Amino acid sequence: MKSSRGVISGRAAASGGLRRVLLLAGQLRVGGTEKQIFLLATGLARDGVKVDVVTLHSGGPYGDALERAGVPVHNAGFTALSTGITALPRNLLAAVRLVRLVRRLRPDVLHAFLYHAYVVGTPIAWLARVPVIVAGRRSLSLFKRLPYGVHALERLAVRLTRHVVANAVAVAEDARRVEGLAPEKISVIYNGLPESAFLPITPASVATDLPVVCCVANLLTYKGHRYLVEAMALLAARGTPCTLVLAGEGPERDALTPQAESLGVDLRLLGLRRDVQALVRRASVVVLASLQEGMSNAVMEAMAAGRPIVATAVGGTRELLNGRGLLVPPQDPRALADALERVLRDPRLGASLGAAARAWALDNLRVDSMIDRHLTLYRRLLEERCAR
Repeated sequence: MKSSRGVISGRAAASGGLRRVLLLAGQLRVGGTEKQIFLLATGLARDGVKVDVVTLHSGGPYGDALERAGVPVHNAGFTALSTGITALPRNLLAAVRLVRLVRRLRPDVLHAFLYHAYVVGTPIAWLARVPVIVAGRRSLSLFKRLPYGVHALERLAVRLTRHVVANAVAVAEDARRVEGLAPEKISVIYNGLPESAFLPITPASVATDLPVVCCVANLLTYKGHRYLVEAMALLAARGTPCTLVLAGEGPERDALTPQAESLGVDLRLLGLRRDVQALVRRASVVVLASLQEGMSNAVMEAMAAGRPIVATAVGGTRELLNGRGLLVPPQDPRALADALERVLRDPRLGASLGAAARAWALDNLRVDSMIDRHLTLYRRLLEERCAR
């Protein structure tokens, strides 16, 4: 499958008067949003747009990858308030540096990703007189049911923002409901998958004679791994033991190991992996047990690979797998075990679901589409701004 893009795509002219875009994020460690920033930045650059990526406080593997790809990465130098009494003056200085950086770069568009980036970056972009400010919404607002100030800061940022981009219909609907966004102020642009996600690849080696159930997700409480381990124990009790492979890292690791041992589950904690696509190809079933979710890159990658998927019906996952996977309620190990058992005992069902998921991903989740839709949106917003 050959990409339609060259070194400089024929669609570069579609950028119109768009000269420079600045993408802003908290950091560039391994994660779904960070991967999308990398894909968007490098894609825009190939289409002839000057791109800079700015992090609030730290870099990471995707920052290194961007630098290797020729995309400049800048660090504003913010620090966590928990670091002590010097945090506030240091952050004020970081804000001043960021305003100066943005004024020097003079982007036509500043696109901030995730809560801290758009809460901090939006007023800074406004002070720096950036023509178009765009904010990203990539998760549901459940975490904002915390102190009122968290939500108040977001509402202030929204007032200064020209447009909001959500990566799923569920995320957009949540933002409209919680933040009171007008429908015309928010667009949905799905995450994109690189062409390599659709290509054949040798499955990873997992030493087991049992079916492999694979979950790619950081080991965080809201990813629901504990319910998944319980589901594995139920499957074994029904006569369908499996090897559960978890790719990811996080604070839940210490709880999952003793839980699996006490339930007799064959659990393999692989940590952060760079061969995720190969792991997915090795899986009999790919699973995601999240309690909440925006738009899961792991589910998208499993769809591109044509693997059968069982996941909880939360956030954007419902859009991805509607009729193309098995959806179950969150926090329900029995329902999770039932769905996994259906796929494992019916290979024809699994093959059918996998084929339908791949076909939909080919039509809707390719990186070219994601980049083109951002280009079109940025150009339209810039034209509207210049016409005022």
